[in-house]
Formats: sequence, C-alpha cells, structure tokens
Amino acid sequence: MDILKQLQIELGIKASQVENTVKLLDEGNTVPFIARYRKEVTGSLDDQIIRQLAERLTALRNLEEKREMVRNAITEQGAMTDELSAKLEAAMTQTEIEDIYRPYRPKRRTRASIAKEKGLAPLAEYIFGQAFLVPLEEYAAAFVDAEKGVESVEDAINGAKDILAEQFSDDADLRKMLREETMKHGQLVTKAAKEQTEPTVYEMYYDYSEPLQKAAGHRILAVNRGEKEGILTVKLEGDEEKLLQKLERKLIRKNSPAVELLQEVIADSYKRLIAPSLEREIRNDLTEKAEESAMGVFRENLKQLLLQPPIKGKTVLALDPAYRTGCKIAVIDETGKPLETTVVYPTPPQNKTAEAEKKLTDLIKKYDVDLISIGNGTASRESEQFVAEMLKKLDKKVYYIIANEAGASVYSASKLGAEEFPDYDVALRSAVSIGRRIQDPLAELVKIDPKSIGVGQYQHDMNQKRLGETLGGVVEDCVNSVGVDLNTASPALLSYVAGINNTVAKNILTYREENGLFHNRKELRKVPKLGPKAFEQCAGFLRIAESDMPLDKTGVHPESYKAAEALLKLCGYSLDDVASGQVKGLANKVSMTEETAEKLGIGLPTLQDIVKELEKPGRDPRDEAPAPVLRSDVLTMEDLKEGMVLKGTVRNVIDFGVFVDIGVHQDGLVHISQICDRFIKHPLEAVKLGDIVTVKVMSVDLQRKRISLTMRGVE
Repeated sequence: MDILKQLQIELGIKASQVENTVKLLDEGNTVPFIARYRKEVTGSLDDQIIRQLAERLTALRNLEEKREMVRNAITEQGAMTDELSAKLEAAMTQTEIEDIYRPYRPKRRTRASIAKEKGLAPLAEYIFGQAFLVPLEEYAAAFVDAEKGVESVEDAINGAKDILAEQFSDDADLRKMLREETMKHGQLVTKAAKEQTEPTVYEMYYDYSEPLQKAAGHRILAVNRGEKEGILTVKLEGDEEKLLQKLERKLIRKNSPAVELLQEVIADSYKRLIAPSLEREIRNDLTEKAEESAMGVFRENLKQLLLQPPIKGKTVLALDPAYRTGCKIAVIDETGKPLETTVVYPTPPQNKTAEAEKKLTDLIKKYDVDLISIGNGTASRESEQFVAEMLKKLDKKVYYIIANEAGASVYSASKLGAEEFPDYDVALRSAVSIGRRIQDPLAELVKIDPKSIGVGQYQHDMNQKRLGETLGGVVEDCVNSVGVDLNTASPALLSYVAGINNTVAKNILTYREENGLFHNRKELRKVPKLGPKAFEQCAGFLRIAESDMPLDKTGVHPESYKAAEALLKLCGYSLDDVASGQVKGLANKVSMTEETAEKLGIGLPTLQDIVKELEKPGRDPRDEAPAPVLRSDVLTMEDLKEGMVLKGTVRNVIDFGVFVDIGVHQDGLVHISQICDRFIKHPLEAVKLGDIVTVKVMSVDLQRKRISLTMRGVE
C-alpha cells in the first residue's frame, strides 16, 4: 500500500501536504508546532487535520507491519502464491488480513486437525471435488484404520466433513461475503437477561431489535454496558436461510453427487464456526466505530469546555456544598491565590444559616468579592437558595454562578493537589478548584484527567488507552492555541505545551523557584533537559509578560523575530510601540502579498500571523466565546411551566441531543429533533458545549426529575 497516497485520498488534501506533514512528524515535531509555525510547509493544515493524519499514519503503518508479518508467516510455510500475495496486498483492514491469515495461523487441536492427523484430508478433497469416480462409501473405505482411530466408513466421512467445515470457515472470500451480508440485512436483538422487577435505564432494550445498519453508536454502547452488567442478553441475527443458500451456491456444483452431504457441512460450518466468530468480529467492529464516534463527541465537548472564556480580574468566593460536613469556603484573589478558607453550615442537618450568612457577608466585605462560585454537587440546590437570599441583603451587587465541579474531588485527592496545597484538607482544595475553574477554566481543568471531567457519554466503557491519547491531544491543542504564561503556569499546564514533558515542566518550576521569574524566552535554554528541539517546539507558545523583549509577550516565534522587527520598521513602528499596544491597523499599512513575505524572509501565512500578533499582543482566542451566565436569583423545577422561555448554557452534547443548564440544578434535555427546524444528523452540527441558547419548556416531570426543552421556533 502507498501510505501517502492513501492518506491523501482519506483526508482529501494535496500530495505535497501529506508528504511534508509526514516528514515533519517523523522529524519529531509536535502537532501544535506544525500547525502554528509550519503553515508554509503544510499548506496551512489545521491542528485537527494534522492530528488526524498522525493517527491514521500510525494505523496504516501498523497495518503494513501486520501485512508483512502475515506475508512472512505464510511464505515460511511454503504456501505463498501469486494469487494469495495479490489478495494480501489488496487488503485494506486488519480484519481482511486476519481472514487471509486464518487458514495458516497455528491452531489449537480442533476436530478438523484431529481428522487430518488421521489422514482424512484426501477424503475431504475427494468430497469437495464433487466428481466421484467411485461411490463415496467405497472410496472412504480405504481410510478405515482402527489404529488411527477411524473405526468405520461413517467415521472417515464425518472426519472429512469436519475438515471441510473448517476449510469453509477459514475461506477469506466467504467470510467477507457473509460479514457484508450480515451487516446489510442482520438485526441487533436484545432481551432482558432475567425478569426485572425494578425499572432500569435499559428498559427500552428488554425486548428490542433493530437493523444493524441503523444501530446508532450510543445504542451499541448502551447495550454493551447492559450486557456487561448482566441485565441484557445481546445477539446478532442474520437471515440464516438466505446466508446458507448463498454459501451453497458458492460451494456446491451443479448436479453435484454430494449435494446433501455438502449442505450438512455448510450448515455445520456456519452455525458452529462461522456465525459465532463473525458475531464477535461484527460486534467488535460496531463497538470500535461507536467508540470512535463517542470519542469525537467527547473531543469536541472537551475542547469547548477548556476554551470557555475566563472571568478575569474578579475576586471569587468559592463554595463547595455539602450537608453534614458543611460547605467549604475559599476566597480567591484575581490571580487565583487563596486568601482565606473556612467552613459554614447553612444546609441540613445543622441549618446554621444566620451564622453562615454573617461569615460570608464579612468575607465579601473584607476582600471585596465580586462573584460567588457554587459547585453543582450534593446540597448545591440548598446552597444556591441560601446564597441568593443572602445576596439580596448586600449593599453591593454580587452575582453567583453554578460551576460544574466534575473532577474537582479527583484533583483535590491527587498528588498534584497535595503538592499545590499541602496545608489544606481535601475538601478545601476542592473549593479552591471550584473557584479557579471559573477564573481560568483551562489552567484549572488541565490538572484533572480529561476522562474525569464528564462531558461525554459512556467514556468508562471505551478503550481507555485510546481515549486517553485522544483527549490528551485535545488538551494539548487547547493549551497551545491559548498560550501559557511562563512565570505563573503550573507544572500541569506546562506539561501540555508543545515539546515539554512532565520532567521538563517540573524543571521549569524548579528553575523559577531558584532563580526567580524568567526575563526572556532565551533563558529557557538554561532549564535542564530543555534542549534545542524542545526550545524550538515550545518557545512560541510560552508568554513572558515581564520580558524586556516585547515579542516575548506574543505568539511570534523567536525564529521570526528578525522578520517581525523588519516588518515594524517597514511600517514606521518600533518594538516600543508593540510594548505600549500602539501598533494599530498594521494590516492596512503593509501589502499582504507573497512578495512582501519573501522580502522579509518568511512565507505569507507567517506574515499574516505576525501581523495579527503585533496588532493584538497576547490575544486570547477565548475572549470571542459567549460570556458565562451570571445569576442573582434562584429558580426551582417547581417554578417551571410549560411554554416558559429561558436562557441557558449547553452543558453536554451527546448523540441524541443536548443538555442545557437553565439554572434549576437539573439540566433539561433538548432532543435532537427539537434543536432546529432543519434536519441534522448530529447535535454538533447546530450547537456546541458552552453555547448560550434560548429554550422553551415543553414538559416537566418532577417525580423523575426530567425537563424536556425545545429550541425550535424560539426567538
């Protein structure tokens, strides 16, 4: 297989883009670096395409390794033919290669291998030849040998049938035909494993079937989980009669003297050998595709969550709700530094609301708190009611926001949490995290395993290694698209910067502690284990607000500093103008052409990026996203009425709809059919996580705590 050609076809990009990007990847360059600083080489491919290319490159190279391994194994057995070699070369998937290898793969002892040991292979060939020169029983009699365990003619024929059954089962072309037919016409069938007395989330699958072709990924993952939990039985049903007829037409010759015998063999081969293994293969394939689809949704949700706009310059009072143990409080200044912590008990069973109100009011006045961040976990509703009532009594306007605390407990109990706040107990660390994730979601959420953030579906049922790699790539892309302040970033944040691993991130922190703040990007070269290649990869993504070199505060890479200074001079500006933010309208003062770029010794895409950076140094792409919804009063499910129109925030996007936070502690579901008037295959075509949307209440089920919403026809 020509891997580069295959990548070009799959990704729909130019041959030169594939070739150049593969070369850059093989040279050890990171995806963010290639996407941002090698646009001339890649033809301006974005990070998603480059990451997709990198993943497929690895998969196709693994496929080639498998192909070569199978080729060598078959050749060593002396069984390789031109026809087999051509089939192997044409195989495009691991499954196809496995099918070709199946007859030659070392097997444990089977009925067929035992029959072969008894010398019955020639008899099987005679039967399958279907040109009996002598009657079958007469021919089979020659194979009767008590010493070999063949006691009768019937034994000999049965052994030959076993050999043929396995031979048919191992035929790659037959397996491919049956797999395709089963996928085209088969059914996914589920039943309750035992009589269910209590309602479960799997009720719809207690007696369920649907065509395999229409089985949505989220339903595949749901029935897999139900089966794993022992609640469902799951099987695939093909049209057995039709499949057997197809096999008979392929294998039995016209006017064959062995019609009935071969029909028996075909039925045995299908039911005993082919169908069970095909069911496993098809279910594995369906699961793999469902996981890839779910990972795609998870990837997009995580990206939007990490790129939520920060609430900058606010002193935050964070509240981690609880009942018996009380609500943990942390006041955090605008830089994320904890100023004071305490515990209050406004919720049952203690209900010390007056005492809690005084404590919080004093803290708000003492530190001039602007915003209260309330975690959305246990006792959140009662805490919100308490806060809303308290805010009405304040002299100054203070708002509150409900923070998604998913993963906060994971962080607070982690080694990283203990290193960051060794003097705080686990609950207080959680409160700090709830406050900080409002101030800067990206900087705080990178401290948590992405799988624990909870913006997807069935994430715990997926291939965890593959999921980890996928989500890690998302975090890396987000961190590098925003950029990182070298002098304030945590090791967790630094470790996602292109070219920096955990060891180098810790070395940067150690250097900072021993030598004080970094004064320029060049100083990075003094950090142990941060060599020339790592510097090249990371330098452009690290910002130094304290640097005496204004370009160190931008996304301009050090390799382009000379070009940037020449550009400024060409337009009548200086580096001092960059430092004071006086470089305005640069794009109008320079001819954005290949000729100008060539004159500066760079490419046109780099020229365009430099102009953007100089006009708006340290720009944050998150500032363009809609601001979070701040609240000052509480709403309950009981307040909701059919037809009520509300503003809400999209909290999760899944295959069948979106969950929207409308401020009642129970996210409402907008089914995919209610998202917009046009037909969409997936909610992500119309909305994304973090969007502020207008919804109308369709129905409220207080008992089951379900809210149905619509976005259709809502102004």
